[in-house]
Amino acid sequence: MSEVACKIRGLEKAFGPNKVLRSIDLDLLPGKVTVLMGANGAGKSTLVKILCGVHQSDSGSIDLFGRPFRPRKPAEAFQAGVVTVHQAINDGVVPDLNVASNLMLDRLTNKKAGFFIAERNIRSEAKKIADTMGLSLDVNLPVSELGVADRQLIAIARAMARNPKVLILDEPTSSLSAKEADSLFKVLERLRKTDVAILYISHRMSDIREIADKIICMRDGSISGTFSTKPLDYEGAVTAMLGHKMTDVDIKIAKRGEEILKLDNLALSDQSIGINLSVYKSEVVAITGLLGSGKTELASILFGVKRPASGTIYLNKKLFSPNNPREAIKKGVYMSPKDRASNAVIGDFDIERNLTLPFLGSYAWLSMLRFKFLRKLARNKIEEMGVICQSENDEIETLSGGNQQKVVVGRWLMEPCSLLVLDEPFQGVDIKARRDIGTYIRKTSNSRATIVLVAELDEALEIADRILVMNEKSLVGEHVNDNVNINKLLGDIAGKNLMPEQISRQ
Repeated sequence: MSEVACKIRGLEKAFGPNKVLRSIDLDLLPGKVTVLMGANGAGKSTLVKILCGVHQSDSGSIDLFGRPFRPRKPAEAFQAGVVTVHQAINDGVVPDLNVASNLMLDRLTNKKAGFFIAERNIRSEAKKIADTMGLSLDVNLPVSELGVADRQLIAIARAMARNPKVLILDEPTSSLSAKEADSLFKVLERLRKTDVAILYISHRMSDIREIADKIICMRDGSISGTFSTKPLDYEGAVTAMLGHKMTDVDIKIAKRGEEILKLDNLALSDQSIGINLSVYKSEVVAITGLLGSGKTELASILFGVKRPASGTIYLNKKLFSPNNPREAIKKGVYMSPKDRASNAVIGDFDIERNLTLPFLGSYAWLSMLRFKFLRKLARNKIEEMGVICQSENDEIETLSGGNQQKVVVGRWLMEPCSLLVLDEPFQGVDIKARRDIGTYIRKTSNSRATIVLVAELDEALEIADRILVMNEKSLVGEHVNDNVNINKLLGDIAGKNLMPEQISRQ
């Protein structure tokens, strides 16, 4: 098939005086994956919302397989064959329904389906859809009982089942393990062969190198670069996206202070080898590893959410065994959790209240909140973190994903602590926001020990003095971030460098 699947010409969109799309020209080709890159606020989300019928453009045209395409609502886009999986994963699933009903939702809501639908048929068809994505879930399970990664896969599987002509995926692997991402890439390869045009929004270089046929960059509402000549110029694409050359981050290894955290033979499970580790004041330690390697379990133990199977923790040379997060915070251990939408952002609160929530007791006088003081603190943190907003009174959900993440991380930098644990602080943010957050974390690290849990290797290299690798809930590698042997580091992550006693436990 040689014709253009989706042809966009001169697309413009403004919200009041703010022009968010400026004369966008873009072609999506059948059987090709076009990767769209852009910093927060570049206009990616608005472009996607126009394609899927949430917004209408002010001017310009869209042709779908040679015919004018101007959906006035998502249902019209879906009927035309344009299917979108949004980054906000709860937009793609219904938590109160089970897996089978979620996968079959489009058929269940179809007026032609009739009043009575055999439950056995629903489960059978849902199982077929799940199998195409390699999902081994019990289709009778409520989606509310599943984690973010499984919800993401369900939303993607449901989109695949719609037989799309144009498929739009917004950061689809942000919550997936390497194995789950590989399953997704295999499905995309099958869709390629059926001439589906795929628009894939991502900043993950591992994704882009794996699947991209073409890279389109956006900046300030305009197309700032197109890269389609193989081999694709990834560095040039990042430069086009940011507006300046992305240079390597110059990490100056911090001089260690006193020991803040010590793990003595700490076992995360009955089957795992005990972890022995010390983290020091002024040091930023990145812990990386595949999904299921134990990173999040370790963070949960340090923050009092879970208990270890065995072993001992010392904080400032004193026994540390918190029963809950309140105890951990009181002892000076703060944690920013991953998945801000479910675990961190409070949608009904403005920026100020999201920032100051954990420490309101410290900002009160005789049980009365000091509102002027709170406002000043919030304004200072907004400026320090580079949060783009109108004021501290903006609702948190009006911010872009990267700016929401700055607020989430900034919340735990409002007060000094002994140990700061950040679980996936760069999840779902663009490269510029990642750099802003990482720079501020290092800038403020002198007074504490910092542990950053990341899935992407480049994120670890950009922020850490020392990089630790976990595999099968055990510590398997340690690398000072100075001329790192990348091949050995990748081998540790993949589990290729395990010792015999570690292999025997798997």
